[in-house]
Amino acid sequence: MSRRMDKKLHQDGPPEDRLELAAMGLESEFSLVIDEQPVRPEAVFRDPRDFIRGPLVHRKGTSYHLPTGGAIYFDTGVIELATPAIEIERGAPARAGRSLWEAVHFVRDELDAWQRQTGRTARLVGFSAHYNVSFEEPLAAERADRLAFALVHILPAPVMLLAANRRSTGVGVRPRNGRIEVTVDFTPSPALMIATATLIVGVVRDVMRWKRLELSDLERAGLPLLRGFRPVPHTSRRGWLARYDCFAQNPFSCDIDEPTWTTTTGETLSLRDIAGRITRRFWRSIRRVSDPFTFRLIGSVIAGRSPALLELPDRPAEYEDVGRLCTWEELFPPAQLSRSRYERVLIHAIAGHRLRLRGRWYLPVGMRGWSQVVCRRQDDDTRHALSIDMIARYAESWDEGAAA
Repeated sequence: MSRRMDKKLHQDGPPEDRLELAAMGLESEFSLVIDEQPVRPEAVFRDPRDFIRGPLVHRKGTSYHLPTGGAIYFDTGVIELATPAIEIERGAPARAGRSLWEAVHFVRDELDAWQRQTGRTARLVGFSAHYNVSFEEPLAAERADRLAFALVHILPAPVMLLAANRRSTGVGVRPRNGRIEVTVDFTPSPALMIATATLIVGVVRDVMRWKRLELSDLERAGLPLLRGFRPVPHTSRRGWLARYDCFAQNPFSCDIDEPTWTTTTGETLSLRDIAGRITRRFWRSIRRVSDPFTFRLIGSVIAGRSPALLELPDRPAEYEDVGRLCTWEELFPPAQLSRSRYERVLIHAIAGHRLRLRGRWYLPVGMRGWSQVVCRRQDDDTRHALSIDMIARYAESWDEGAAA
């Protein structure tokens, strides 16, 4: 949007990217392989419009909204997909997982069409996943840093069992603007990705309410701390990284059932024991955001009744062709897992459906961040930035026959 348009834009609601409800979101990065050679997406495409057919709603830079409600952009040599913000309630991580995999399949279909048109081949290789959880209220930078430092001592063991593979190198925790972001390898199983998101949301939401966040508070809460563990500063932005060489041994290559880990209290435990104790400590908060299927899966993987990727001899081949070798399966029937309110607003807005709000018609013409829809009010031709909270609360109807 131009600066001239910004001056004419009426701000209806809270400032940009401020959500009323606690929310979460997922992001995944993918390496691009063209004709069996790794390439930077910027070297082949100017931006995602070069291979995605049909109009896209622009966000900023090379970032565009997808019809699924999420976004796509190029970021330092990878293709990144992001879900919209999804309000936190029971089943929210499953909704986020579904949204991410809908974006994966949309992009995969567009690359298939590009292949047919050009005679070339294209693969998406799973690289990383980012799990974002918003703060319930604004946190001072010092408090956010202490929260990230506490979480990098709590999350790695259970996240490793649910999301990591033999070639993984670390689990990171970064305080971001208004949220905590947990970084780990991409997981080619939608069910395990949702399980990872569910555990992370449950733990983060619980810990951010603690009054004190010292390591001694973690011990008093019954959480096992590993002797000799020293996290390092994250490789990008603020935050901390539990890298393989921060531990007494490499947790990604060890036998996860062998009791070779010494805690600060002198116990000797296996990686699975450590993950189990941490998961049980946060079992209630995990249950509050989990769907029934995922709740059982988390317990099953942590207890060893279902296999973890770390139990396989090597990283599975599914990482090498995301959207074809690994795909979304209908884990949740639509009647069981409805769209979140934020999802519904964004999908309608991105599609350009007219909105009737307080008796007046608005036509979506763009987005500002994740939290505001830019609309043209049709009776006086003025532009308004409407918060998705306002739309979700007061929308009377969407006219799906009137696309922008």
